[in-house]
Amino acid sequence: MSFKKFLHFDGKISKEDQEFYILKNKAAEYYRANGIPQKIEEVLNEMFYEKPDDIYGYLANYFSGFSRPPVIRAITGREVCDARGEPALRADVYCVIRNEEKLVCSAVITGVDDDVEESEDVVANGNHQQVSVAMALEWIREHLSSMLHGFNPTHQTHLDKLLSDFLLARYLEDQDARRGEEKNVEEKRETENDVTPPPAPTKDKKGREKGKKGNGGEKPVPPPEPSVPVLPGAIAVAAISLAAAKSAASLTGVPLYKHITTLRDPQALSAVPLPKPLLTVLSCGKTSAGKLNLLEEMILLPTAPYTARQIIGMGLELQREIKRMTMTAPVVLGVSEGGALQLSFDRAEQALDLVMEACLNLGLSIGSDLRLAINCAAHTLMDYPRGKYEVMAGCLKSPDELVDMLVGLVRKYPAIAALIDPFRKEDVEQWMKLSSLIGQSCCLIADMAYCYLPRWRDAKPLPPGVTWLTLRHRSEMTLTDLLHAVTEQRETILAASGDEIGDDSLVDVAVGLGVSFLKLGGMSGGWRMNKYNRLLCIQMEMEEQDILGMDLRDLSPMSHPPFTYITTAP
Repeated sequence: MSFKKFLHFDGKISKEDQEFYILKNKAAEYYRANGIPQKIEEVLNEMFYEKPDDIYGYLANYFSGFSRPPVIRAITGREVCDARGEPALRADVYCVIRNEEKLVCSAVITGVDDDVEESEDVVANGNHQQVSVAMALEWIREHLSSMLHGFNPTHQTHLDKLLSDFLLARYLEDQDARRGEEKNVEEKRETENDVTPPPAPTKDKKGREKGKKGNGGEKPVPPPEPSVPVLPGAIAVAAISLAAAKSAASLTGVPLYKHITTLRDPQALSAVPLPKPLLTVLSCGKTSAGKLNLLEEMILLPTAPYTARQIIGMGLELQREIKRMTMTAPVVLGVSEGGALQLSFDRAEQALDLVMEACLNLGLSIGSDLRLAINCAAHTLMDYPRGKYEVMAGCLKSPDELVDMLVGLVRKYPAIAALIDPFRKEDVEQWMKLSSLIGQSCCLIADMAYCYLPRWRDAKPLPPGVTWLTLRHRSEMTLTDLLHAVTEQRETILAASGDEIGDDSLVDVAVGLGVSFLKLGGMSGGWRMNKYNRLLCIQMEMEEQDILGMDLRDLSPMSHPPFTYITTAP
């Protein structure tokens, strides 16, 4: 009986039948309004002709195309440990997918950046990483999870804007609190000065006032600039941004590097260049057993269009050859924190001669298709009481003397094509002098000597003569911030953090951002080799899909003029 006939039926009908017919009509109207009968008829007809083996899988795939886009239901955080056993943050993204809540992806970020400092009270207690992770967990639990509830994770730019605005608000609150504390300290100091008169200066036997140094023969080194403070908890921004990008890639069924590439340029997927890996083959820095401190990293630098597979293969061969050559040599063999072979040498020439000889033994064209980049890590070598760099144990060099030493090494070993952080960022005159002397044959790269900041913070100038810049995914940077950094700086190297974690997403990020070089450290350690293996997997996938492009940029100083150095008058 139709519902219309039911309404005009004169017989006796129970109340239950009446309610059933009303409910049945509502259901029919509901399904018709959503086009369910037409869709069911369409899929049944298609399935009859195709006759799939998995009938219910076919139906599930068909109707999943009409489901609503997944949205974020919640974001949770948890404390994990990095390779050093220090606290790190893991952010988990839960999405509603076809009416079910599911964990989609996670991202892990280490607790503290290599080149910044936490708030003074946190550092004084010695638990800065612990406090930073704890604050990040509080932000996620009390603010960020609810703020991003119902948000589509594929809208990366909008999501990152919300995260940056949240961090900016916390930053301004912190600045107001700092200014209030400084004002209170200044008022207290003025009160004490009004009560207690300043002591009269005393003179030593030579008639000079104590506390003042006589004129020395050497120019004093500039004092270190205050480190850029980072908010405890800012790590949540980087972790959530990366976790959202990984979730979007997973939900759309594409690799992370392709998802980030489309964020940068949707047309770039036709030919995606692979960044060249910079392999650290030897470490003779401050933590090595020998006297030599200056060569923190000796990096294999490809200048010919080698593939990642070829470069990694050459690096592994070179590493095995160095081990073979030093088996009977009186040197202490170890592995640095960055995963490179660590040898004990007394002079820089010994380490350079070893690498050059190993390359010649293998038939590698060192000096032409392959060259070397030297990471001096000068900020770790400065002896501030003496105002000199301790390039070797017991051997101190003034900044000007270090210029002469580096110029001598580059001229003696033409295979050196780049110097990374040859000075502290404060030694502006020496950067400029070194660039003028070797700039035509060797380029200068800023790593720890420059700290890229988000747009809402005051930017600082690059050291003079710098032609390339090393970037890291800092704790307060979203993926959008990192993309802007790569776009704004003409030539960039993306580097892994010093605190290793088991997440190989950095490789996908580097490919997606389109950087020329990827610095992962030495070739030892499971987590670090996972990153190299991921790079090889991406190359193989690109070759199979015929989308592997070629990046012909190199670190030749002739092809890249130095950045313009802009400074302000004091």
